[in-house]
Amino acid sequence: MTYQVRLAPAAVRQLRKLDPPGHRRVQAAIDLLTEEPRPPRARQLVGGAGEWRVRTGDFRIVYDVGDRELLVRASGDRPIRRPRR
Repeated sequence: MTYQVRLAPAAVRQLRKLDPPGHRRVQAAIDLLTEEPRPPRARQLVGGAGEWRVRTGDFRIVYDVGDRELLVRASGDRPIRRPRR
């Protein structure tokens, strides 16, 4: 079963900010999600109302899975977190 993809306005803005290789990588990952919206590497977000997260390299994609539809809420670079001292 193939899922229809919709991009939230925030996700569209974030995709536009990516460099071309990053944009292609995230778009390829979104295309794969249309066939398998819950791949083994995807994680359901705690506290999120049915939101899922998948990583591809240094990029993170946050999305909801509905009836034959994926709503991509956010995509972009994962922030690098430094330990506090």
